[in-house]
Amino acid sequence: MDKQHKASIDGDQWAQCVRDHGWLWDAANGEAAATLILAHGAGAPMDSDWMNDMAGRLAGLGVNVLRFEFPYMAQRRVDGVKRPPNPAGKLQECWREVYAEVRRHVAGVLAVGGKSMGGRMASLLADELGADALVCLGYPFYAVGKPEKPRVEHLAGLQTRTLIVQGERDALGNREAVEAYTLSPSIEVAWLAAGDHDLKPLKVSGFTHEQHLASAAQKVAEFLSK
Repeated sequence: MDKQHKASIDGDQWAQCVRDHGWLWDAANGEAAATLILAHGAGAPMDSDWMNDMAGRLAGLGVNVLRFEFPYMAQRRVDGVKRPPNPAGKLQECWREVYAEVRRHVAGVLAVGGKSMGGRMASLLADELGADALVCLGYPFYAVGKPEKPRVEHLAGLQTRTLIVQGERDALGNREAVEAYTLSPSIEVAWLAAGDHDLKPLKVSGFTHEQHLASAAQKVAEFLSK
């Protein structure tokens, strides 16, 4: 690619920005192909085992990863009280603020995305933000047990290049249900055999969770390097 994908010229300034906001930054090994802002899901923080694992894998494959927390999760870190996610409008405003700040500092390809809810919120804003790509890991196509009420209306007209990595038996979007939806041509869905919402497969599938996580990271890295 002809773009530079390092942090801005003043690396110290970027490092200070990350510290000031309480974000997590996993720098790519070697020259980065892209930077991905990766948001957490509804129930676990930005430094959950799953998020730590995925960020580390992506960094190892040449992708810078920036993680942040939505207001309700940041508050939980302060007082230890579990609470439901903020209203969608507040979650989206948080996304806008984070994206704008990261875009000021980080050059090159900048993608948005996340696990579950974090990815869904990013998908609602990807076109508006002008993100170079969108990555969703375990997209919540519908609430558990309600495939007849999908949250996919905006996905039909999405313009941003998108990769959704989905387990075939995800309780929030299994393969049979999702393949019946009308999705934009810009969306690529990569299915992981017998995977659940955390991409963990059934033992009888012959795959391990480790293999599926590695496969997911590889698919994302390849997608972002195009």
